[in-house]
Amino acid sequence: MTHRLPLKALLGTVALFLAVMAHADDANTVFERFKAASGGAIWDGVHSLQSVGTVKAGGLNGEFHMTQDLLTGRSSESYKAGPIDGAQGYDGKRSWEREPGSEVAVHDAPEAIRRARSSAWVDAHGYWYPQRIAAVYGKVEIRELEGKSYSVIEATPDKGDPITLWIAADTGLLARIVQRQGQDISTTVLDDYRDVDGVRLPFRYLTDLTDAAGRTDPRNHEEIQINHINANIAVSNSDFAVPAMVSTAHIGDASGITSISFDLVNNHIYVNGAVDGKPARFMVDTGGQNLLTPSAAKKFGLNSEGKMAAGGVGEKNIDLAFARAKQVSVGTATLANPVFLVVDLGELPKVEGVTLDGLVGYEMFQRFGVKIDYAKRQLTLSDPKKFLPPPGSTALAFDFDGHMPIVSGVLDNIPVRLSVDTGSRDSLTMSAPFVHAHGLIEKYQAAPESVTGWGVGGASRGHPARLGELRLGNQSINNIAGDLFTGTKGGFTNPDQAGNLGGGVLWHFVVAFDYANKKMYLAPNADFGKPDAFDRSGLWLLTDNDTLKVADVAKDSAAERAGLHVDDRIQSIDGAPISTKSLADWRRQLRELPVGTRMTVEFERGNKSSDTTLILADRIPATMK
Repeated sequence: MTHRLPLKALLGTVALFLAVMAHADDANTVFERFKAASGGAIWDGVHSLQSVGTVKAGGLNGEFHMTQDLLTGRSSESYKAGPIDGAQGYDGKRSWEREPGSEVAVHDAPEAIRRARSSAWVDAHGYWYPQRIAAVYGKVEIRELEGKSYSVIEATPDKGDPITLWIAADTGLLARIVQRQGQDISTTVLDDYRDVDGVRLPFRYLTDLTDAAGRTDPRNHEEIQINHINANIAVSNSDFAVPAMVSTAHIGDASGITSISFDLVNNHIYVNGAVDGKPARFMVDTGGQNLLTPSAAKKFGLNSEGKMAAGGVGEKNIDLAFARAKQVSVGTATLANPVFLVVDLGELPKVEGVTLDGLVGYEMFQRFGVKIDYAKRQLTLSDPKKFLPPPGSTALAFDFDGHMPIVSGVLDNIPVRLSVDTGSRDSLTMSAPFVHAHGLIEKYQAAPESVTGWGVGGASRGHPARLGELRLGNQSINNIAGDLFTGTKGGFTNPDQAGNLGGGVLWHFVVAFDYANKKMYLAPNADFGKPDAFDRSGLWLLTDNDTLKVADVAKDSAAERAGLHVDDRIQSIDGAPISTKSLADWRRQLRELPVGTRMTVEFERGNKSSDTTLILADRIPATMK
């Protein structure tokens, strides 16, 4: 079985190897040798397995349990490690996951179903029993790795994704399983084979993740050591069924509805809340999980445990730990016993020009009906039974792969699947595989690459471009200021999703989410139809005390022509000290003032003060050409 515990990232490293095509046995012959080496005909009488052991991941140690129905490929796993516990499974049709905060999600996106189907093929031993789950095979390759020889077979199970099995030449046993998981490649090494009732089974699983750039982070290495396996236990549907979600949510208002005002900064939503009764400032992010910075966790008296790697927008992976609180509140909406990811947000507060303690995200959206009225700056949380769609709204069905809602639409006559991300300031970011597959750089005559976003992993670079029409249900959004990602690192390398829909589009609507019924609603507000303005300066700016630090200067931009450099500190613009406006207001000015506007910029480079004239100019057309 390929393991993907909900501890967040599951590991990965595909080692460097020399692969050569050889006149090898066909796949069935290799699998017959594997069966003979691991028990032969005895396997014909094995219908289920139950394993108990330990798990080590990200500095956490704990318990692990697994049940497998070999006749159908159904499975369930559970773990408890440090402050967190969770489970995942496959009921024969759908994969599901119970998060550490007890939220339960059914992963019903097509890519999640395919991935689960391929794992089920392995669990069902479909390579020996194709009547359970059939597959087609590629040619057998003979590969050498670390001085050992392997027969390597890529299998594509019926209704599944390709999955690669490595059979060791010396033992004839399955040695590793390689499968894509989103933008990453999961590699699980199986060893420590032992005899269980006449069949040989692996008692140790080592899993690592490799990203699209070929990087493996040891912080996400996972080891499962099995202590005991029982064969042919009785199993029932309930062993693999989607579990009921334990009630941890409450709204203090008798109406079952609470409304909270929010600040909209750089298309991001900021609300006041509380952790264990102490005031907190949160960003509201559909794309993330509940999160605190290390300083906030300390302020709230929470102990952090573990050390894994977190990533997202941006190219860097950073430390991730876990902490459990007694409660988290927004308005009168409260979650009991929440688990927080503890992550240093780095320069994100400087990018935003605001201070924050962390994020509230998936867990809140999973537990409550959510309505975001961008025009009124009002967030409404409701008991799911009290949720009502906004009047005049368009309903869009969504599915899940992980924590992000994914909707379907059409961009300039090309079908797209888009993650919906209130935590993104951008309008629409297209993923690298989609950009390359459809030649979007040329199609949209995109601008030179520059910094287009910033997340927990640092800066993200892309090509700004004026896109045409995005259709979501019966809603059409025209002339979107998008960006085209072409890199190999970070969250925009997932080939299963065309792009990420962010706040730059969403703020034109009243947006509502009904996670219980997997529906998103869009109702145009008073800002609908307003131009999607894009930066005319070429500057990516960070707050730096009473100055603005230049983090990036776009090629062929107004800022480049004005002679501004990375690390310059801007002290004033047109005589107005930087401290007189927020970063968001300065960005708005650089975005919305007319082309040709001349601005005197006073800045410091090294220890020398200077000034220059910045003449604003379009970096992308006002409308799609």
